[in-house]
Amino acid sequence: RMNCCGLLTPEKEPVPLKSIEVELEVRDHVATLVSTLLYENKEDKPIEAVFVFPLPGDAAVCHFSAVIGQTQIVAEVKDKQQAREEYDDALSSGQQAFLLEESDQSPDIFSLSVGSLPPGESASIRLEYVTELAVQADDGLRFCLPAVLNPRYQPQGASVQVTSVPASLVPYSLSFSARVSCPRPISKVESSSSLDPLQYLNAEKTQATVKLAAGHKFDRDVELLIYYTDAHQPTAVVESGQASAKTGTLMGDPVVMVSLYPEFPQSVMSSVASCGEFIFLLDRSGSMDCPINNSNQQETRIASARDTLLLLLKSLPMGCYFNIYSFGTIYEHMFPKSVEYSEKTMEEALKKVEKMTADLGGTEILRPLKDIYSQPCIPNQPRQLFAFTDGEVENTKEVINLVKKNSGSHRCFSFGIGEGASTALINGLAKEGGGHAQFITGGDRMQPKVMQSLRFALQPAVQDVSVTWDLPKGVSVTVLSPPITALFQGQRSLVYAQVSGQVRAAPSTYTVCIHHFAISFIFFSETGLPEQPPRDPLLQLVSLQKASGCWLLDAALAAALGKTSEEVEKPKPASVGQMWATILALIWLHGFKTDAKEEWELLALKAVSWLQAQNVPFVTECVEAGNALLGCSVQKDSLGL
Repeated sequence: RMNCCGLLTPEKEPVPLKSIEVELEVRDHVATLVSTLLYENKEDKPIEAVFVFPLPGDAAVCHFSAVIGQTQIVAEVKDKQQAREEYDDALSSGQQAFLLEESDQSPDIFSLSVGSLPPGESASIRLEYVTELAVQADDGLRFCLPAVLNPRYQPQGASVQVTSVPASLVPYSLSFSARVSCPRPISKVESSSSLDPLQYLNAEKTQATVKLAAGHKFDRDVELLIYYTDAHQPTAVVESGQASAKTGTLMGDPVVMVSLYPEFPQSVMSSVASCGEFIFLLDRSGSMDCPINNSNQQETRIASARDTLLLLLKSLPMGCYFNIYSFGTIYEHMFPKSVEYSEKTMEEALKKVEKMTADLGGTEILRPLKDIYSQPCIPNQPRQLFAFTDGEVENTKEVINLVKKNSGSHRCFSFGIGEGASTALINGLAKEGGGHAQFITGGDRMQPKVMQSLRFALQPAVQDVSVTWDLPKGVSVTVLSPPITALFQGQRSLVYAQVSGQVRAAPSTYTVCIHHFAISFIFFSETGLPEQPPRDPLLQLVSLQKASGCWLLDAALAAALGKTSEEVEKPKPASVGQMWATILALIWLHGFKTDAKEEWELLALKAVSWLQAQNVPFVTECVEAGNALLGCSVQKDSLGL
């Protein structure tokens, strides 16, 4: 089944949409979005219509109103069944009525029944919601306004893949503006779409506005990435209560939001865990055969995923455990249960990865997840799940609730591949699984983003976190958000609290923002191909590395380095074949592939550890000879030797 989007009649015929105006207010890590949608009934009879539109999965709707002619309607939040009955009663008596409902399957699809729209009349819909912005691995905060709701795959049927809409078929205009404020200076705002220059509103650069450049046709998602200076400094934002609300109530009292996004010392970060159970869950539905992005039509999503799995498998530490699941309408696992990482198991896995194609039908991620969680955890091997999908499922809530139920036994890192991946699914998996989400869109390459996440997965965590409040006399706080149990590098935590007593808070135009998000915590916290040799020279070299971290001195290595076997053998110091080969590989990586360091950094660390364990005295001579052979000038220290 497909979820059509836009304003639709009961027969699923589109009603003309004339314009969309979007105003975004970003305050620190939280965004309020106000959308105004204007559409028109060009028929000669009244129509009952439904508007289907996307929201972030964790959004809290805080205002909804509609204007038809001279009539204005402001929504009230009511019990679902009561609201449905009142809507039906109003329709049957010929009155205008509006009903806003969240989809039972996916929290990022809201449908709006706008009732009876007279012929020739225009209707204006105003919707306001608040959402936390996801933190990217490069410290940017990501906001995405989807251009189209992709058809979601429903387990009982099949659907056609739609990734974007041709500009010529978008008959309405879009205006989009954003206002950003933060206690810290705003360093930059980037977008996949063309933006007018960033306009700072004060000398401290803590407030700024930005607009979408004229002429945007809304034929693709509008993505904003917001960067603050000193991103890892903790901040606290206090909002006044609403003057019309009673003191002592949540809306009447001030609310504080504390953002924690720590950066651990380098001494801690340089240590890499040598244990863990790593489970890779790969989407092999038919849509994974689509191009990875519009700018690269040659490489498919599944091909990029295969290359990524090669890097992941080569970067795992000796002594860990791993398994690979793939899914579509059915699912497969590489091993009946996770196996210890060794040369034998790594090579067996790589041979199977090379043959993976997008041939498993639809997208049913729930069953493989249930199978993974049914496997007992391995003692002293923390479970880390990496999920790759283009995010087109209909039972999103059920999937996220399953991850949440098992959040105490694992971390989940999620990757949304291609335009239109469901933000509710990708963000939900990571949020409930204590990892973080990455989106591979536009010209992004999958490999560096995934390797960033592996690096986070291998880094230590801060346990036993407690938050203490240093408050003026007579002031107390009631924490509204769930307790923080652990902090990881690259993971942002927000704490919301209601403040009681006399506290001075600057008047704020954003009061609905944090207050409504605090409310959402209270109400919702309980819800439940044919084999192809790697073409890229980097992947060619990486594919030759052994599980222990070393390389063998052979013809394949020589070819990957662009040399003949004789050229590689000739300067080799006596009886150090594997060591010489490994140093050559490291010199080549540092000398020619610094731009892709995020992709090979972990496997290079493993190679250095292997070399240090060999304790051979000719390292300096090998590095000098290797530089001469490859035409590089890499220092021994920069190799980590």
